[in-house]
Amino acid sequence: MSADDAPDRVVMGRVSGPYGIQGWVKVEPWSESVATITAHPVWWMRRGGQWSEVVVEKSLVHGKTVVARLQGCADRDQAFAWRGAEVAIERDRLPTPGPGEFYWADLAGLQVQNASGESLGQVAEVFSNGAHEVLRVLEAGASGEVERLIPFVAAIVTEVSLEAGIVRVQWERDW
Repeated sequence: MSADDAPDRVVMGRVSGPYGIQGWVKVEPWSESVATITAHPVWWMRRGGQWSEVVVEKSLVHGKTVVARLQGCADRDQAFAWRGAEVAIERDRLPTPGPGEFYWADLAGLQVQNASGESLGQVAEVFSNGAHEVLRVLEAGASGEVERLIPFVAAIVTEVSLEAGIVRVQWERDW
């Protein structure tokens, strides 16, 4: 999840496309609880690099996704225009994470180290590939930037320390 230009917002999902023909959108939520995003009547949505505040007229959990009717979105074509847009909530409207919990946006910029203590770069974002979450890690190298996609699963990510600014992983530099 990225919060690059919106530190006061936490990206909570992405619009995967229209839902039906009456202007509803389908949202892939990026939170442990699918219903989290439905509790908020106002979303910040980014498309084309621009954030817009959008009133949510109605939202419902639909399996592992959320479907929502956005104010001013009356047909399938208008809903399709939101496809790919990130959905964010203002941070002060979200519950404070408990011990050992965090928002994906909080991981952006943390250093990633393997079990040998080698730096693998910094977390650029966290995203879901459908099966599990993935850390996108970028490292500046002599021949350019190196990108690593590291599965965010318990067998690989052994520690997340927001205080120390480190994510520890069972991952080698040459993988």
